[in-house]
Amino acid sequence: MMDKVTDLFAPFQDLAAALLPHAFDAEDGAHDTAHLARVFKNAMRIHGKEGGDADVIAAAVLLHDCVSVEKNSPDRSKASRLAALKAISLLTELGGFTDRIEKVAHAIEAHSFSAGIQPETIEAKILQDADRLDAIGMIGAARCFYISGRMGSSLYDAGDPRALDRDINGNRFALDHFPEKLFKLAEGFQTQTGQALAQARHARLKLVYDTLLDEIENG
Repeated sequence: MMDKVTDLFAPFQDLAAALLPHAFDAEDGAHDTAHLARVFKNAMRIHGKEGGDADVIAAAVLLHDCVSVEKNSPDRSKASRLAALKAISLLTELGGFTDRIEKVAHAIEAHSFSAGIQPETIEAKILQDADRLDAIGMIGAARCFYISGRMGSSLYDAGDPRALDRDINGNRFALDHFPEKLFKLAEGFQTQTGQALAQARHARLKLVYDTLLDEIENG
């Protein structure tokens, strides 16, 4: 079974076998091995066009969620920094990344939306784009509703689903998270390849939102 999982990260199966046991510190179906595999696929697709160090990208993908902080936690903005520190420790122990550990750590620290850190290297830009691609499109919509369910949020405000006469609150209502955050993600992609991929996924995300509102309002 492990071989099938590590094959998802080819040609970095050995690296995946070493790092996957440390990739998460909490159970979360929106940030799991399947998420890492999708982000890796996105990252390698962007890397093929944009360049960068593939080993750094692969390590950063595998460890970018290695410290978990819930979306509604006041410490959420610290998660990527904590993950970067853990990655430095893990890669130092693993060996082979001596002169590239800081590049991996920067990519991890800068990937997070809530951290607000500007990615300075092509590897960091690729990881941020690859991770944000998984937050939009159909997958992004599915993850949004999954996370909202874990947090005990409602699907939408029955009296005002579009938030026309109230403050938007994505922590309270899943549907609010679309205009509050998800729709904004497509504007901030770092690479040309990521930006092109984001436009198609943004359109799918908008379709989910519009279709849900149509069924809510018109039956």
